[in-house]
Amino acid sequence: MSDRPVIGITMGDAAGIGPEVIVRALAHGDVHDACRPLVIGDAGRLRKAMAVVGSTLELHTVTAPAEASFKRGQIECIDLGLIPDDLPWGQISSVAGDAAYRYIAKTVELIEAGELDAICTAPLNKEALHAGGHIFPGHTELLAHLTGTEEVSMMLVTPKMKVIHVTTHVGIIDAIARINPGLVTRTIERAHETLTRAGKQNPRIAVCGINPHAGENGLFGYGEEDEKIVPAINALRERGWDVEGPLPADTLFFRAGRGDFDCVVAMYHDQGHGPVKVMGLEAGVNVTVGLPVVRTSVDHGTAFDIAGKGIADERSLIEALHQAVELASRRTVAA
Repeated sequence: MSDRPVIGITMGDAAGIGPEVIVRALAHGDVHDACRPLVIGDAGRLRKAMAVVGSTLELHTVTAPAEASFKRGQIECIDLGLIPDDLPWGQISSVAGDAAYRYIAKTVELIEAGELDAICTAPLNKEALHAGGHIFPGHTELLAHLTGTEEVSMMLVTPKMKVIHVTTHVGIIDAIARINPGLVTRTIERAHETLTRAGKQNPRIAVCGINPHAGENGLFGYGEEDEKIVPAINALRERGWDVEGPLPADTLFFRAGRGDFDCVVAMYHDQGHGPVKVMGLEAGVNVTVGLPVVRTSVDHGTAFDIAGKGIADERSLIEALHQAVELASRRTVAA
């Protein structure tokens, strides 16, 4: 028996660095000590990636998680057989885009059947995804659609801070229009639930303003902080939650980096992404919050410029796997 969670790893875009970083990450013994990793992708592409990085791991294909042995030195893979042998590295491909969608769809099926504890996703390419006929901005929206989830949040996790976003893949003008007290409240609630699940009791949550200096008492903007953010903070404080804000983003992220808060609530994409990515892509993890299942991801793209060269860095995927373990609800199943 084992209480190590079973983590489904989707291969992402087969023309990108996903297959390489998966192979490299699964060579680390600490990954297998923490979880039982299962790749949902293409065995043929993984073999090519193994050759590229000089891997000595053994590849074992299965049709269901129950068939996997999860031994060290072995990659377990549910092989969907969608990628042609001659698919070039580093190029947009509708075939690879469609396959990336199908890996996610298969993984959601396994989650709904209770066969996985969490999902960890290698990167997909949005242009290839669209070329394959699947018009979604990215993994977050795709997973929300497939699981029938109306609203989710993106959380970026680094060793020094966690950042959750009220809005993500929309233009800045549209983002400001979308922000309202209800959305801010629900975003903070998702952050609070995620942090408490991970063992943080009464987490310290700091909320960014929208305008420079968080509006500075009406000097900047048109009262957006008072209208859109303050009511949410007041309501959550009445529950006894430790929520502070709205605060100027420039000083808030400095304070978060030194450990003053457990999570920062960013109002829009670049407000949260910029500070996190300055810390280094290799340490960042993307967590989708609000789904019926834990989903983590690398915080980098498909890196077509280096795909197939054997130089991709696996550290973000390793961090994503460890975050998936930390956040997953563990089931006791036969090892």
